[in-house]
Parts: sequence; C-alpha cells; structure tokens
Amino acid sequence: MAARTAPEDFSALVQSRRSVRDFLPTPVPPEVLDAILSDANAAPSWSNTQPYRVAVASGAIRDRLQSALTSRFDQGMAAQRGGWLGKLKLLATPGAMPDGDYKVNLEYPEDLQPQRRATGHALYELLHIGRKDQAAREQQMRRNFEFFGAPTALFIFVHSGLKEFSALDAGIFAQTLMLSAHARGLGTCAQGALATWAGPVREAFAVPSHYKLLCGISLGYPSDHPINTFNPGRTTPQSWTLPAR
Repeated sequence: MAARTAPEDFSALVQSRRSVRDFLPTPVPPEVLDAILSDANAAPSWSNTQPYRVAVASGAIRDRLQSALTSRFDQGMAAQRGGWLGKLKLLATPGAMPDGDYKVNLEYPEDLQPQRRATGHALYELLHIGRKDQAAREQQMRRNFEFFGAPTALFIFVHSGLKEFSALDAGIFAQTLMLSAHARGLGTCAQGALATWAGPVREAFAVPSHYKLLCGISLGYPSDHPINTFNPGRTTPQSWTLPAR
C-alpha cells in the first residue's frame, strides 16, 4: 500500500508531540473524540485480538472520578504527614488504600534512574518548585488526579489472559490515539498514576473482571501554560540500539 503521508510530515507530527499537563476546560466535541478512537482502532495487536478496553470519562462521570481520586490522594498524603497514627487511620478508611491492579509506585531500576531524575528535576525547575518544597510537589502530583484540567479522561484496561502482550498492544493503541489527537490540535498525557486506584473507575464503568487497569490518558485542548513547553529530550538511537556480537 502506498504511503499517504509525506515522511517529513509524519516526522514533524511525531517529534512535535508533547505530554500536556495543563488543559483548557473546552469540551472535546463527540465527533472529534469518535474520530480519534476510530484512528486508535486501526492499531495492530496480537493476532488482531485487541486485548484492551477503554473507559471514556467526560462530563459528570469525569467530575465524579476526579472527586473520588483526589479525595483518595488527599487521604494518602495526610496519612504520610501523620506518621504511624495517620497510616493506621488510612488502613481503617474504606477505599482509601491503593487498590490498583498493578503497583505503580515502584522502584526504578538503577540503570533507568538517570533519565528519570533528569526529567523530574527539569520539570520542577520549569515550574519553580524547589527540592524541599513538599507542599508544591504534593500539589503538582495531585494534578494527575485532576486530569490536569482536561475535560476527558480515558482509562485503559488490558486482558489478564494475554499477560505482557496485552500491555504491548495497549501501548501501540495509546500511541496511535495520542498521535491522532495531536494531529487534530488536542493534547494528551499518558499517566501511570491514574492506575493507582481502580475501584472508582470500576464503580463508574462495567469493567469485566479479567481486564486490569493499566494506565490513564488525559485528553483535551492544551492551555498556554509554560509547562506545556516542557521537552525532556531523548537519548540518541545509538544509545538503545544493541550492537551486533
């Protein structure tokens, strides 16, 4: 099949995409959202099984989820500040403890730490958030559960029976969706943090039990906030291309 897009146009699209962390409240028109999901539906998957399901939250459902997730986040932060007594209180509060299908608060492998630290440092420097400014750091983290102000949030679930290959296919699906959104002037932010609590999402949507919450994606029109200019940069292909023996 002949290419329909000039290579330079495709490169410009891919290389200009950024994770958006501040959105306008402008709703995404249903027909635009449908077009983005239709593009994502063309993503390849393992034996064409499409082993993922997507919960699309807009309007009242989106607001209800924001309220539930930020409440849980606030309870968790209060517990950390309250020492052992605060943590005991958290354990006794129904629904407050993380109930995600996958652990998102994990230790990064040592060889991946340099890029992670450099990205976090540069982002907080752009926001003028100091290393010891715990309140500002907590508030910025809380923005994840506000969907950074986006009017639409998507939650991606993967089939447990296909194991890691479901996650592979969901990643291809997510990238296709995010590029389609970018081509239409919208922004996205893929967020592992949105998999911290699965309970509120399961309460809002009919999710089959054998599908597990992998991540979320905030979707909407980018604001002109400086954070949306953030570009952490990339390593060169030579740094991750394996040499021949």
